[in-house]
Amino acid sequence: MKGSRPEQAVLSRNTDMSKTEETRAVIEGMVDGLNDHRINDIGEFFAEGFRWMGNQGCGTKTGLKEFQDNWQRPFQAAFSDKVCIDEARLYMGEWAAAFGRQEATHSGTFLGIAPTGKRVEIRYMDFWKVVDGKIVDNWVNVDFAHVAAQLGVDLFNGEGWEAFDRGDKEPPRPDNKG
Repeated sequence: MKGSRPEQAVLSRNTDMSKTEETRAVIEGMVDGLNDHRINDIGEFFAEGFRWMGNQGCGTKTGLKEFQDNWQRPFQAAFSDKVCIDEARLYMGEWAAAFGRQEATHSGTFLGIAPTGKRVEIRYMDFWKVVDGKIVDNWVNVDFAHVAAQLGVDLFNGEGWEAFDRGDKEPPRPDNKG
């Protein structure tokens, strides 16, 4: 990149590394709570006004009630017998991150797809900020397109770049860039 560069890592620049173990305890407890399918008392881990910021299709939730009503309850209505499996967790001061999968049964309507009873894998990435023992921010990316594909629906209508990987389509190249 030529010229000035955008400022990087602004949010985590001044993290207090002495908070790492406290952050770890909050996140580990919260994940156990999610695996126990707790909704009504999940506020033990989240600040009342926390922000849950998801990718397209997941939405953004402001506050515990919106998270419970507009994420947890619809998610548990669509997917039963679910278990969250963090494949990796990273902790740094007030910050934590994880990626992994949930394994669940598609037992309710999801993205307009009627229940199939199929067992699915739901991939995700989470990034949390913990202040005073509570999660105040949660950035989330849930791979809804992968879930839909397992249920027989191609959200990309055959235009996903997996077609390049399979050799079905030729990937475009920028002009004069090789």
